[in-house]
Amino acid sequence: MSAGHMNAGRGEGRLTTHVLDTMAGRPGAGITVVLDRLGDGGARTRVAEARTNADGRCDAPLLAGTDLTVGRYELTFAVGAYFQARGVALTDPPFLDEVPIRFAISDAGQHYHVPLLISPYAYSTYRGS
Repeated sequence: MSAGHMNAGRGEGRLTTHVLDTMAGRPGAGITVVLDRLGDGGARTRVAEARTNADGRCDAPLLAGTDLTVGRYELTFAVGAYFQARGVALTDPPFLDEVPIRFAISDAGQHYHVPLLISPYAYSTYRGS
């Protein structure tokens, strides 16, 4: 069995994120990020909340060690408030207010990096490193 499969149930990895404001070409600083674990039947458990720093990153992993477990998760980024605070002209209500990203952790021994590239009218994400 490979090391990755041996770690599948153990929490030795970590979950991180960062935000890039593609409209301004700089990090998305001061954005509230919420992490929920998604369970069966629509159950949702809040597991972390953070705010991005000047580099658009959270100061610590959202989950790490034994707190990172196999399962489905959702990150929600409060981008409407971020753009409003920067004085960006937005529709009322904003086209993008809160951006949710649903993803799964299949190996708790790995590093999962889920970045967000954002503008007032578009976003993208990927599994980073």
